[in-house]
Amino acid sequence: MTFNEKISLALLSALNHLNKSISALKRGDENAFSNDVWHVAAELEYALFLFSLMLGEGRSVPASKLNPDPKNLPTEAIMLRVRELIEEAQGFLKVGSLSNALRSTYLARHYLFKVQEGLSGKKHGVGRK
Repeated sequence: MTFNEKISLALLSALNHLNKSISALKRGDENAFSNDVWHVAAELEYALFLFSLMLGEGRSVPASKLNPDPKNLPTEAIMLRVRELIEEAQGFLKVGSLSNALRSTYLARHYLFKVQEGLSGKKHGVGRK
């Protein structure tokens, strides 16, 4: 199996878990939501790892990347943005635009990290401003 195929499968798995997490969020099932968010994060991390192997250690996310601050967005809006970014990454991967696929995957992981921070804060009773 090629790196492209492995990355494609990781992104597909991330998208499947993301859709489950969005459904759990809408149902108010915090445990299922949290579990699926962690699965999405793991798949995105795996995809980023595969990108690093495929593109080489020296190649990272383009300097033009921005680290958006989704603090003020509701969780559902962040999750929908993560879905868009994963779908973009899949499209870029299909046409061979690896740097754009990497960028979209990185941004999806960045957004998801903010959701995980919120979950961690809730779990430990830490208030966020």
